[in-house]
Amino acid sequence: MKKIPVTVLSGYLGSGKTTLLNHLLNSDHGFKVAVVVNDMSEVNIDAELIKEGGFTRTDEKLVEMSNGCICCTLREDLLIEIDKLSRIEGIDYILIESSGISEPVPVAQTFTYYDPDLNIDLSERTKLDTMVTVVDANRFWSDYNSGQSLVDRQQGISEQDEREIADLLIDQIEFCNVLILNKCDLLEKNEIEMIERVLRILQPSAKIIKTEHGKVNPEEILNTGLFDFEQASRSAGWIKELELGADQHTPETDEYGISSFVYNRRLPFHSMRFHRWMTERLPYNVVRAKGFAWCATRNSFALLVEQAGSSISIQPLSYWVAALPEEQQRRIFRDNPNVLDSWDPEYGDRNTRLVFIGLDLDREEIEKELDECLLTYEEMNEDWNRLPDPFHWTISYQY
Repeated sequence: MKKIPVTVLSGYLGSGKTTLLNHLLNSDHGFKVAVVVNDMSEVNIDAELIKEGGFTRTDEKLVEMSNGCICCTLREDLLIEIDKLSRIEGIDYILIESSGISEPVPVAQTFTYYDPDLNIDLSERTKLDTMVTVVDANRFWSDYNSGQSLVDRQQGISEQDEREIADLLIDQIEFCNVLILNKCDLLEKNEIEMIERVLRILQPSAKIIKTEHGKVNPEEILNTGLFDFEQASRSAGWIKELELGADQHTPETDEYGISSFVYNRRLPFHSMRFHRWMTERLPYNVVRAKGFAWCATRNSFALLVEQAGSSISIQPLSYWVAALPEEQQRRIFRDNPNVLDSWDPEYGDRNTRLVFIGLDLDREEIEKELDECLLTYEEMNEDWNRLPDPFHWTISYQY
């Protein structure tokens, strides 16, 4: 059975996804397309705009999904609707316009697994072809640096939706095959080039297309064959930096002063000093920071450090292998012998690796300030559990 290819359009509210979708539907691309539109409002304005743009003059099928979000509350609806569309005779392409607050990873995952409750396996009839993210060039910096959450803008799924605007923008940029930098007519050439350079370092693998009014050649985003889930999952710039390693890293600094580097140390942070540096002293020109940290008061856990704009999070990710029982360690060593390549006799695999991406970064100063957050010789010999601890989370899972 020939699988129906699917293109997903992601992008924050107002980026121009619907304009792009209208353009595609009115283009001569040669496909008979079914469209799924997801919108968070009571009235599905996106669907109405599509109809006004000429959608009703075709034989294409429209599925409107309202009052929810594909990436969370409507995943079951998405499965059902895509399964229905894949069984309609004559349909040879499916376009999905995600809500502006949707995260692309869960949408992509919908096409990769079998749902036993619904008895639906989308991978049998469809294949995810292209993940597209539309970025509003004119509002990128103001949205990214706003410090607002979705709830602040009354755009959250509920009052409990604590996601930050900057985090959402980064999620959408870091997981895609094609980046559409839209509304370029509203900026000067040098401003567009700077944003493009930032996007490239945040997402080094995706094709970047600069456009006005969503006018893109359909061949750039339809039936491209670009999508591979594993590759997309590892395409973010911070992951590439960590994989490259400090010894092989080549600074990316260019005429716009955009650069990145990896801070790598094998000493623990004084938890309070590191927390204060991240939340109070992180340079304003750091666009993105992400990685893993070793903090003394949480010695058993690798901590995931994430920063996007003013949004900063430090949370437990997993146990260090060295903190696990010996039997479990032996199983890990047997299955993943490379863990032993950088094993410290006393502290095992504990270490800190943080990627910093930004504008005009002073690497020496950042590394100096972070080094001052590490435990001193005297503190290394103290009881680490008696050091001040700034983290308010507790661990609810066991080995």
